[in-house]
Amino acid sequence: MKPSRKILAASAATVMLALIFPAAARSTELGRQAQAAAGAQAPPAKPLTVAESSDYAATSTFADVVAFIRGLQKLSPLIRVETLCTSAEGRDVPLLVIGKPLPLDPLALHSDTRVVLYFQANIHAGEVEGKEASLMLARDILLDPKLPYLDKIVLLIAPIFNADGNDKMNAENRRGQNGPEKAGVRPNGQNLDLNRDAMKLESLEDRGLVRNVLMRWDPLLLVDCHTTDGSYHEEPVTYSWPLCPNGDPAIVSYMRDKMLPAVAATLDKKYHTLSVPYGDPRDFRDMEKGWQTFGHEPRYITNYVGLRNRLSILDENYNYADFKTRVLGCYDLLKSILDYAQAHGEELQRLVAEADQRTIQKGQAPREADTFGLDIDVRPLPDKVTVRGYEVEVIPREGSPFPELKRTDRKKTYVMPYFADFFAKRTVRFPWAYVIPVLDEDLAAKLRGHGLAVEKLTEPVTLEVEAFQIKELKAAERPFQGHRTNQVKGDYAVVKREFPKGTLLVRTGQPLGNLAAYLLEPESDDGLMVWNAFDRYVTREWSRGLQTAPVYKLYAPQNLATKSAD
Repeated sequence: MKPSRKILAASAATVMLALIFPAAARSTELGRQAQAAAGAQAPPAKPLTVAESSDYAATSTFADVVAFIRGLQKLSPLIRVETLCTSAEGRDVPLLVIGKPLPLDPLALHSDTRVVLYFQANIHAGEVEGKEASLMLARDILLDPKLPYLDKIVLLIAPIFNADGNDKMNAENRRGQNGPEKAGVRPNGQNLDLNRDAMKLESLEDRGLVRNVLMRWDPLLLVDCHTTDGSYHEEPVTYSWPLCPNGDPAIVSYMRDKMLPAVAATLDKKYHTLSVPYGDPRDFRDMEKGWQTFGHEPRYITNYVGLRNRLSILDENYNYADFKTRVLGCYDLLKSILDYAQAHGEELQRLVAEADQRTIQKGQAPREADTFGLDIDVRPLPDKVTVRGYEVEVIPREGSPFPELKRTDRKKTYVMPYFADFFAKRTVRFPWAYVIPVLDEDLAAKLRGHGLAVEKLTEPVTLEVEAFQIKELKAAERPFQGHRTNQVKGDYAVVKREFPKGTLLVRTGQPLGNLAAYLLEPESDDGLMVWNAFDRYVTREWSRGLQTAPVYKLYAPQNLATKSAD
């Protein structure tokens, strides 16, 4: 057999190399012979994130993230990149899909026993350790010959959710944070806080999250990575579960009482990383008064996902730990979550399926005992929380009622009440459907944007419904997220009313029935009334009087002539 052109060319190159650099040529040839004898190629080089390559002095730009992802695609066939959204400044926000086999479409998972998990980072682009940790995690899974977790899990990762905010890096951003040298900003390219937008869905990123992740892939768990502000403690990782009391109670109790305690135990025992439920002191001057979590409102992504009958975890990495500790702590938490999901996949799937079924059944035949909670308050959980904290010096400020709080080096363990149990002080009946007699395509589109089933009446009908007559409509003095949010007061009354053709109908007997109620209840504390969606319908031009809210509640099931509003 004649030698091939490639072999001849390689031999010529070896001879030329030997003439110029004899030792190098011998080394090169011996290396080739050793590889040939072993019958294997050298393993691919392990790509490093910017955090790793800079010894945790810097964090990745958008271009760095894209380059890292492209490098992973060249090393593994088990990763595909989808576009979560295109940002206001024109960046395609990447969504990584990782699996073995790699699903080409979510429909391929209908007969698949694997669970789908979604990890999201950099929603606030100054809080950057989740970005680095999630990229490292993707790499380490894909390059490990054992391909850990992929026998039971399809993993979705959005490592740079707020791409526009990320690249506005400056040393002045997040000045109290212990590294990196520069970080991005909190808002996105539309000047919106993406973790306050889940209900109104005005940001391109949150719309993309709902459309291209939650509705398309339907992950049973979302993890949202952040960095804490303010309080001092030793634990580098803090966490929370969905807090909204109008969601399915079994989801809340499972995550609070079973899943997250188990994840925290794994984080401690297997990965040697301390953690504590997320919170801040109720009174920095008197820590014993208690530890309190954040708000219950579903404007927050993790609460919103819980309201959709899915599991969610808020990851808040400790602001005052050094950047490397924060990245590695976040990395270890994500692995602890994967460990749990791999071991309990069937249980998690059953939990969310049963929550969906309960929601559907409640809406199809609501009882008087089925209610929606208003005037939400918080109380301590039965068990106290232990926080490894520090003593704080309280230094008065001249002319200010707010003192300066200075952390000392004196460590102190606090055992405190944990205020994280939200409950309704007042309730209203849960309806069979909401009837909305406004011909407003924007409103219909907003509801459909959440994934709700929305119908239109195809002929007029007279119905007995409950109406809410607004007595007081008060707008906030200061703008928030571009809105002067509303507070309403009024009275309920049962009325008969004719509803015209084209009236919107939203039944609650659907998996997202609890979300529908939160959006449409007139007195909801985070619904469309709060976010000004009904303002032009509740105030009459040239009049100071207030109208009936344009959302009526229908309690008794009805046979109605309708069509889909899609």
